[in-house]
Amino acid sequence: MPRSQSPADTIPLLSTTAPQPLFDFKESDIKFNLQSLMDVLRDRRHEGWVLAAYPDPKTTRPLIGAGFSLDVATTDHPQTDPLNPHPFIEPSSAQLWQAAGFDADRLQRILDQYDRNLSAWGTKRYRRKIRAHTLTPELTEEEATRLLRISAIQAVVNARAYCRDFDKLTAPQQMALSQLVFQMGVNLEEFVQFLGVLNGNAIISEPPQPSVGAVTDADHWNAVQRTLIDSQWARRYSDRASTVIAMFDPIYVQDPGGAERRVAATLRPPPTKHHRKAPPAASLRASNESHGKAPGKKASSQHKRKLT
Repeated sequence: MPRSQSPADTIPLLSTTAPQPLFDFKESDIKFNLQSLMDVLRDRRHEGWVLAAYPDPKTTRPLIGAGFSLDVATTDHPQTDPLNPHPFIEPSSAQLWQAAGFDADRLQRILDQYDRNLSAWGTKRYRRKIRAHTLTPELTEEEATRLLRISAIQAVVNARAYCRDFDKLTAPQQMALSQLVFQMGVNLEEFVQFLGVLNGNAIISEPPQPSVGAVTDADHWNAVQRTLIDSQWARRYSDRASTVIAMFDPIYVQDPGGAERRVAATLRPPPTKHHRKAPPAASLRASNESHGKAPGKKASSQHKRKLT
């Protein structure tokens, strides 16, 4: 069925004659390299990279590039932390599209074509075309990169709104939080325990030993990591999560691989091995005799068919 009209389709776009920047952002304001974040987000092992509109696996809403949503309306996202002066900015897809330098009519044409394709193919055939790389490109590599850049900037701006001490974070910590915001959007609000511990509003569930004294910086970040490790997101996307969670380690830069392995071992512990005791020889012989064959004789082809 054709996609119903989204509120984003009717939201006025920014002026084409005198566009105002959506975000007050300078790359010098962050400690990590924005291009490095973009390289991660466009990796097929993470968000993917499709140069034509395609359906979101869960909602069937249209996406493009590295998961850029094409029909999202402006979202009301108030800042509820009185100690954080930075507001959340949740513009519509149309506003982000124009901020990336694209024509509004082109967006509408892509949405119309997506509706026709979805109606004709359905989601299963759409997914097959994505895997086979047979969708007709609607963006160039450079254009999709421009969309990714504006989305990554939005994620950084909102990461600062989520964390009152964002400027004090290490470069990997800033990048990890920005990646979480990119992946989850406003749904990150549901990670109440994570945000509470991150901002020092929640009690650490596993306090240090009495002999250690006050909570240290390492204790704080271990607790931050634990809130994510215990989340459904981490269990469902363990490969991606182990990398992101590891980056919250304050000494991550000293041994990135070791930090990631420690988190991965917690998310995917080795399976418990159950050793069976060998049956007594008499029992094995009786079992073989009851089936009318000597020990070591192969099963007949008929038995093989039944077992398959």
